[in-house]
Amino acid sequence: MAATAAQALDIQGHRGARGLAPENTLPAFARALSLGVTTLELDCAVTKDGVVVVSHDSALNPDITRGPDGKWLQQAGPAIWSLTYQETQRYDVGRLNPVNAYANRWPEQRPVDGTRIPRLQDVFALVRKAGNEAVRFNIETKISPLAPHETAAPEDFARQLISAVRSAGMAHRTAIQSFDWRTLQVVQKEAPEIPTVYLTVEKGFMDSIQADKASSPWTAGFHVSRYGGSIPRMVKAAGGAVWSPYHAETTREQVKEAQSLGLKVVVWTVNDPADMRRMIEWGVDGIISDRPDLLRRTAGEMNVPLPPPTPVELKSP
Repeated sequence: MAATAAQALDIQGHRGARGLAPENTLPAFARALSLGVTTLELDCAVTKDGVVVVSHDSALNPDITRGPDGKWLQQAGPAIWSLTYQETQRYDVGRLNPVNAYANRWPEQRPVDGTRIPRLQDVFALVRKAGNEAVRFNIETKISPLAPHETAAPEDFARQLISAVRSAGMAHRTAIQSFDWRTLQVVQKEAPEIPTVYLTVEKGFMDSIQADKASSPWTAGFHVSRYGGSIPRMVKAAGGAVWSPYHAETTREQVKEAQSLGLKVVVWTVNDPADMRRMIEWGVDGIISDRPDLLRRTAGEMNVPLPPPTPVELKSP
């Protein structure tokens, strides 16, 4: 079934375009902009000197990181929270470590040696350089209640991010997302102009909902048992604007329920065209993908309007 021509879809490039370029780097965001996305999805951390940088991991990741000596890290490196911004710039994150299994997941990713961890303000500057006045930013706070010493506290983390977004004049184009709902509660209280996106996962390596337990450390005191087992109702009660579930755990009925509550539904992380097609048929509001090129192609085949490309060139690292 083809989508109607009027159906809008938020095409989000996951970590920029992880399937095509080094994740959470300026080359990845440039690639996504050049393809044409409606939203750049990215993760952030805060350095020792209070700089908001773009990183999925709270500590330097040996799957993608080489040290100042040019050698791959053999284990997780220092926590970003323990490094100044200038210290983070000693590390190269422009290539996948070929001996690690992680590299096998992204055979189409093209390396860009010499790439450094960017600041959030660098991503904003890149978008300005591209002349793109419409693309949005979906920024995740990478923080865990299970590892409180690896990052700033939730309140400080959220405030640093809010400050960085506001100082760049990008609050009207930004949403803040998290599995750790404590940061989202801070955003709603202190920056009500910034929509909050409630990430959820129910199985596998990180069950954030923990429906079979009396409480969850991830959900800021909310628990699904008090909402008839409905995650959309829990997100609505928490004050969210968007529910962002793992696509493989989502049902058509849940999508409709969430939307009936006034929530938008943005599913993650969808890389298979068949799954993309199913999500579009279900009427989700947005899809996060490592392969925005495939998502654009699939959406276009279903008569979904596509955002225009805004090619941008980078200086050599």
